[in-house]
Amino acid sequence: MPPSFARAIATVGGFTMLSRVLGFVRDVVQAAVLGAGPESDAFLVAFKLPNFFRRLFGEGAFNAAFVPVFAGLLATEGHRRAVMFAEQALAVLLAALIVFLGVAEAGMPYLTMAMAPGFIDDPERFNLTVDLARITFPYLLLVSLASLQAGVLNSLDKYAAAAATPILLNLCMIAAMLGLAPILGQRGLDGVAEALAWGVVAPGSRSSSGWPPPAIARRPPAAAAPAPAPEVKKLLKLLLPGVLGAGIMHVNVMIDMMIASLLPTGAVTHLYYADRIAQLPLGVVGAAIATALLPLLTRQIRQGEAAAAQASQNRALEYGLMLTLPATAALIALAEPIMIVLFARGAFSLEDAEGTALVLQAFAVGLPAFVLVKALTPGFFAREDTRTPVRFAIVCLIANLLFNLALMPGWARRGWRWRPAYRRG
Repeated sequence: MPPSFARAIATVGGFTMLSRVLGFVRDVVQAAVLGAGPESDAFLVAFKLPNFFRRLFGEGAFNAAFVPVFAGLLATEGHRRAVMFAEQALAVLLAALIVFLGVAEAGMPYLTMAMAPGFIDDPERFNLTVDLARITFPYLLLVSLASLQAGVLNSLDKYAAAAATPILLNLCMIAAMLGLAPILGQRGLDGVAEALAWGVVAPGSRSSSGWPPPAIARRPPAAAAPAPAPEVKKLLKLLLPGVLGAGIMHVNVMIDMMIASLLPTGAVTHLYYADRIAQLPLGVVGAAIATALLPLLTRQIRQGEAAAAQASQNRALEYGLMLTLPATAALIALAEPIMIVLFARGAFSLEDAEGTALVLQAFAVGLPAFVLVKALTPGFFAREDTRTPVRFAIVCLIANLLFNLALMPGWARRGWRWRPAYRRG
């Protein structure tokens, strides 16, 4: 196990931790200003839409297919050939995203109906969601280009710049709430939600504007156009099952949001804030391990170092469980104090905090499994096997849907905030 692997995990995890801390500051301000009302629900759905497709096109399936090919070319054919492939992949990604963005903007009402069917009966909340989503959706294009750059830098063992990029989003959204929201907020909470939507787009334009990254720009980049180069064909061949697998994984999240949209106002917001806290160990530990492990495993496998690759995989599992199990126990035991301290102020009531805490406890139970998935899937991607994760993702999708349908009626009878009977009254 090279010491650089532990350093890479620490680098990505450290910057992710800083981003999450700023994210909590953003969430605290956002909860105090918007509370858990219809404006909050509308903004959070509008924010979820580009993020769902970002994980698909950017840091999800595309990078899972791109990094092994780029790292393999870097190990076997050198820096120049790998950069040429990166430029061709960038052109393919950009062309696909521009077409998709145009279609999505035109059909945003239908996309909103699909993602939040419970909003249809509330025209004011539905129309606000559509307007906000049209503002936030270009973030998909901008951040996906930044994610490709991050894949290049990670393959070159340069993790800091890419890991620090999400910090921009939190800073811009905080600035939007402190600077733009007082101006737009004069017409009500929908103006504050609009300010937040513009704050989502701002960091994407900054982080995507630096191609090629200085770390790889030993020569000016050629003007690449989508071309059927062998490596690009290989990328697309790996991408299709990866898109399906990543899509299935994130459809699980969207299913949760769709079901929450059918519940009374505030359910989407409670689900969001619980997920934000649960994502802290998943992002700091799971995502850091996956980010550092994929290029390392790819190089070791390409160079025939099977024993070293197995050792790297084992260390990833050990690091993941060592850091996640204590976090899981802490979140289950301290869920309610965490929610009250962070969010119970302003428009976000004590009852909202208590209901969200129970959702957090449910999320925390699954954290070790989620981190293990992050540690295990790079082993498949490094071997250019994007099909096996798809099969397991389909099983997880079916299980998630069945559990949702089976458990929601019973919990709904106890109160739509998922509060057990002994907490009522």
